[in-house]
Amino acid sequence: MTGFAFAIPGDIGLPTGGYAYDRRVIAEAPRAGGRLTHVALPGGFPFPSPAELEASAQTLRALPPGQPVLIDGLALGALPAPLLRALDRPLAALVHHPLALESGLDAGQRAQLFASETAALAQTQAVIATSPATARLLAQDYGVPAARLSVALPGTDPCPRATGTGRPVRLLAVGAVIPRKANVVLVEALATLRAQDWTCHIVGATDRDPAETARVQARIAALGLGERIRLTGTLPSEALAGEFDAADLFVTASLFEGYGMGLTEALARGLPVVATRAGAIPDTVPPAAALLAEPGDAGSLAEALRRLLDDPDRRRRMADEAWHYGHSLPTWTQTAAVLIAALKEMPR
Repeated sequence: MTGFAFAIPGDIGLPTGGYAYDRRVIAEAPRAGGRLTHVALPGGFPFPSPAELEASAQTLRALPPGQPVLIDGLALGALPAPLLRALDRPLAALVHHPLALESGLDAGQRAQLFASETAALAQTQAVIATSPATARLLAQDYGVPAARLSVALPGTDPCPRATGTGRPVRLLAVGAVIPRKANVVLVEALATLRAQDWTCHIVGATDRDPAETARVQARIAALGLGERIRLTGTLPSEALAGEFDAADLFVTASLFEGYGMGLTEALARGLPVVATRAGAIPDTVPPAAALLAEPGDAGSLAEALRRLLDDPDRRRRMADEAWHYGHSLPTWTQTAAVLIAALKEMPR
């Protein structure tokens, strides 16, 4: 069985899509004919301190000579090219989405991350993206040759079909409360739909960006929606499954997604989707099961929501399409197999 080191910054147990992907491919790798050994890097990425960079370099240099290393993009894009070149070993990158496309960055930070990620990717022998849309970005904007690019779509576990709530219609949004998720836009869209019968649960970490959480909470209060919109914070897996089961409609106002694992879990549970035309979302959700709005446009999002809130028959038809499509999604073993194959094929 072929073994690879998998360098991941920070706490791999955190409830984010990227870390969930990393955990699952590590667990499934043996069934896919390979082995991924977790190598922990410091948690300051993508803006590591000099001490964190030095600690990362020492950790990577200490690996067995010549051992290939897969580096999660959260770290890879911020590691200096000379550091990577000096490792003198086969390197691969796993890119969930380009670092410079995170929301909330200033122009200087965006330029810094774009330059460092472009330079770092040039030092790799293989680049694995988690969606075709991200692969296209890496080829077009970051100069990654097509021959070095692979796509390993996230897996989806088989799920029971959502039961739903019905009255009021339960809307579900899943993801950390951070600027990229644009929850203020969602709140403002919902404020124009007061006449409709709905409640909304926003499930995800509220401690990643306290200022953004405060901003969302303030907007909910200012618009008088405290009885209808609930921020649950991070939930354990059983409680999250319960939220999906109680939902009638999945919604996201996200400004960018490298794939959108919450979207595919919603589809696997037979939930119709209202989302945005942002990043990989148009590739991730099938048109028959989703309505897409313009990113950052509360009016566009509200109109998409209104169309489904006002038309339960259409909602049911789209739910059936979602349930059917969900059965075609890849498993995590299939994801790991694609990733391991890309690592085995990279030049040594």
